[in-house]
Amino acid sequence: MIVVTGATGNIGRSLVEQLVAQGVPVRALTRDPARAGLPAEAEVVRADLSSTASLEALFKGANALFLNLAATRGAHIGDLVAAAVAAGVRRIVLNSSMAVTGVPEDDTAPIAVWHAEAERVVRESGAEWCFVRGGMYATNALMWAAGIRADGLVRGPFPGTTAAPVHEADLAAIAAHALLDPDGTHAGQVYVVTGPAGVTFEEQTAAIGRALGRPEVRFERVSFEEGVTLMEGWGAPREVAEDVLRNFEATVGTEALVTDAVARVTGRPARSFDEWARDHAADFR
Repeated sequence: MIVVTGATGNIGRSLVEQLVAQGVPVRALTRDPARAGLPAEAEVVRADLSSTASLEALFKGANALFLNLAATRGAHIGDLVAAAVAAGVRRIVLNSSMAVTGVPEDDTAPIAVWHAEAERVVRESGAEWCFVRGGMYATNALMWAAGIRADGLVRGPFPGTTAAPVHEADLAAIAAHALLDPDGTHAGQVYVVTGPAGVTFEEQTAAIGRALGRPEVRFERVSFEEGVTLMEGWGAPREVAEDVLRNFEATVGTEALVTDAVARVTGRPARSFDEWARDHAADFR
């Protein structure tokens, strides 16, 4: 049995679908099972990860755990991991972040701090572990959907922000391999996962326009402060928004880091941003 946290998120949903397709027993944790819309083959369980009293029961009978921090806000990671191990979980795959680099900034940048601490907890848990450090998620572009629907515009301070956006299905595929892992190939491994090529925000916007058949869709530059306000409107705390935008600025005019992790682990090429845009065209209509 594999327990998947964040089962209705972008990565978690894809992971549940991939595991179920392989006939793997899955317990999908969610705050609202009635609205989950997950495959019938999955055991969908209501979970409040902030309640330490009920944690161990969530992991009973499972031997592996996919841990996505986005699903654990309000929870104490140490308590959660300890409960999983006490219940018999012997393998943890952590959805971490490329922001963790092993340099002093890991102790100051909010995103890096959060994930680096989770990595430490998992390493020290006694369970076998694997870290999937995603780069820029292609699904971040979903934040642009309202603007594209309204007037065909994506707004932000740095149109030249460059990254290699990774498709959630590729992150899920790597997690699935690490969770199943019959011979321990992925134990103790840290995978930095990117898409196949660097793409600027302007180019991402154009790719979405092509997927929609709307060539007028374009990126409009705004001030840094306006960019912070936009991100706050999307749910990011101000400190995180400012940190993210500074990271965006630092990539302008650079070459994106591109890794071969998807191909090495899964045996197939990473999906392009154009492919992601076609897969998600309905989200922008």
